[in-house]
Amino acid sequence: MIGVAGYIAVRHLKAIKETGNILLASLDRFDSVGLLDSYFPKSDFFVEFERFDRHFDKLKRAGTKIDYVSICSPNYLHDSHIRFALRHQADAICEKPIVLNPWNVDALQEIERETGRKIYTVLQLRHHPKIIELRERIQNGPKDKVYDIDLTYITSRGNWYFISWKGDVQKSGGIATNIGIHFFDMLGWIFGEVKNNVVNISEPLKAGGYLELKNARVRWFLSLDSKDLPEETVQKGQRTFRSVTVEGEEVEFSEGFTELHTRTYEDILSGGGFGLDAARQSVITAYTIRNAAPIGLQGNYHPILKTL
Repeated sequence: MIGVAGYIAVRHLKAIKETGNILLASLDRFDSVGLLDSYFPKSDFFVEFERFDRHFDKLKRAGTKIDYVSICSPNYLHDSHIRFALRHQADAICEKPIVLNPWNVDALQEIERETGRKIYTVLQLRHHPKIIELRERIQNGPKDKVYDIDLTYITSRGNWYFISWKGDVQKSGGIATNIGIHFFDMLGWIFGEVKNNVVNISEPLKAGGYLELKNARVRWFLSLDSKDLPEETVQKGQRTFRSVTVEGEEVEFSEGFTELHTRTYEDILSGGGFGLDAARQSVITAYTIRNAAPIGLQGNYHPILKTL
């Protein structure tokens, strides 16, 4: 695993253990990785990429087959770390976003063909029972219906955020990529390809816009600012508000997130998994939002924007 000290790494460790597999070695520049003791205390650990690379090579030469490299590193390093995995004849399981730019997807597909290895991405919302249920309901509904959807995701972040790599748009891809890409993928998976992508506001702490999909009109708002939280959320002492409404009806999927990485690994190990083609549309969507010129409060925009 690359990036074992990161926030999301523990879900990968849990998934590896729960699927009956072994973590041979891991890498992170930060050495606060005591969580390994709860999962794989005998796993080798490195803080320098060069030593990790050498260890990887020694394992291979000793006849140890390395099947997968799990990648939980900062977003801008995913492309390089995926290439490392494939060069060593291992498949890659990479956290979101798989890459920051659409052309990186094309380049990685070429490397897949050259090496014969596979690249999988973590699109865990596609494994959420409530999301699967919604997709089946839409697929079994009228084929030409266009649904009206509001997506609101407010997840407060402290001052540390902008000091870390996540606050650097060149490294993280900004708010649409960092916290929005799973939702954009989920909506595309259910409602089809993107027809139109408009950005109303785009700031370091928040963004909002309008997505037109084959079967949906989506008004979306993403925020890292605690001031945008609904009063009832604040009164409950919570720092995150998540809402998706379809035709005014709330889709409740706040529970069940802790098992989704394990479901992801089970799917990959059983011959399924989501590859580069599955990830492409959400990468393009987030890239377009990141590089769009905001038009302000025009057109069909999220109602919360009026209150900002």
